Amino acid sequence: MKRFFKPVEKDGSSKKANVSASSPFSSVNDGEETAEISSENGDKKEPLKFLTWNANSFLLRAKNDWPEFSKFVENLDPDIIAIQEVRMPAAGSKGTPKNPRELKDDTSSSREEKQVMMRALSSPPFRNYAVWWSLSDFKYAGTALLIKKCFKPQKVSFSLDRTGSKHEPEGRVILAEFESFRFLNTYVPNNGWKDEETSFHRRRKWDKRMLEFVLQNSDKPLIWCGDLNVSHEAIDVSHPEFFSAAKLNGYVPPNREDSGQPGFTLSERKRFGAILKEGKLVDAYRHLHKEKDMERGFSWSGHPVGKYRGKRMRIDYFIVSEKLKDRIVSCEMHGQGIELDGFYGSDHCPLSLELSAKSCESET
Repeated sequence: MKRFFKPVEKDGSSKKANVSASSPFSSVNDGEETAEISSENGDKKEPLKFLTWNANSFLLRAKNDWPEFSKFVENLDPDIIAIQEVRMPAAGSKGTPKNPRELKDDTSSSREEKQVMMRALSSPPFRNYAVWWSLSDFKYAGTALLIKKCFKPQKVSFSLDRTGSKHEPEGRVILAEFESFRFLNTYVPNNGWKDEETSFHRRRKWDKRMLEFVLQNSDKPLIWCGDLNVSHEAIDVSHPEFFSAAKLNGYVPPNREDSGQPGFTLSERKRFGAILKEGKLVDAYRHLHKEKDMERGFSWSGHPVGKYRGKRMRIDYFIVSEKLKDRIVSCEMHGQGIELDGFYGSDHCPLSLELSAKSCESET
C-alpha cells in the first residue's frame, strides 16, 4: 500500500558479495520460464503452502531484517513465496530498453545492491527456491516469486494477458501455471485520492482487466494473492468511520462512492466484490475467520506515530477458486499490534495459506 506518513530512508552501503552471473536466481529463459527441478519432492505432487508479503522494499529488508525473516520462513517452510513492492530497478542503462526480469547492475551502486539481494537469497532457506522477478524501470513497485526448486511450473508469465514476454507496467504481475492450478501474485495499483488518470482511472482499468482475467481463465482453479490494496468490508478495517471520512487536503471527489481512504472507498469495494462473485472466488482468510480480530485481523498498519497510529486495514489476501475452498487448512496473518510485531520492518505483515492435498474425489 502507498504510504502516507514516512518516506523510506536512502539505501545505505553494504559489503559486496561474490555472486556469479550464473546464479540460479536470475531469469531462466528469455520467453516463457520454468523452474529447474533440483531436489526431491517428497510426497507432494503440487505446492500446498504459500506465503505472500509486501516487503516495502525487498532490498531494505535484506539489509536490515533478514535474519528474523529468514527464521520465520524456515519455520513456516512455504512452497511458494510471493513478494510485492520489491522496489529494485530493472536491468538496462539509461535511455536503453529495460529487462524487467533482471536486477539492474550497470552502475557501482546497482551492482552493490544486486549483490546484497543475491547474497540474501543465496542463504538458507532461500537457496532452496528458484526466483522470478518482474521489475519497474526505477525503484518503485515490482514483484518477485520464489518457488521451491522441487516444483516445476509449466509456465511463468508476467501479465494478465498470460503472455510469456510481456510485463505489466511497474512489474505488478507474476503468474505461475501448475498442472492443477494457476498461482497469481499481484501488486495492485493504489486507488489514490483524486479523480485523475494516474489515480481513480488507473484503478478502474485494473479492476476491469482483473475481472476479465478471472472470467477468461476459469478452466483451472486460481490462487490469487498479494497486496490487493482494498479492504472489502467494514470488518476488514480497524476504524470504519475514520477510513470512510478520510480526505486529502480537504478534497472531495465528484462521485460520493469514491470518497474516503484509498482501499476503502465504496466504489473499490463494490468492484472487488464483483470480481469475487462473478469469478466464483473465495477470500480464504475470511472463509476461516468470521469475526473481527483487532490484534491479528489486519495486514497493514499505520505508523506508530501520527494520526494513523493504531489504524489498520486488511489489504493483503489469498483469494482462491470456490473449487479449492474445502481444501483450505489455514490462512493466517503473522503480524500483530500497534508496534508492528511480526512485520519484519515493513508496514505489511506476511500472510500464509495452506491447502490439503488433492483427493481422488476432487480430481474427478
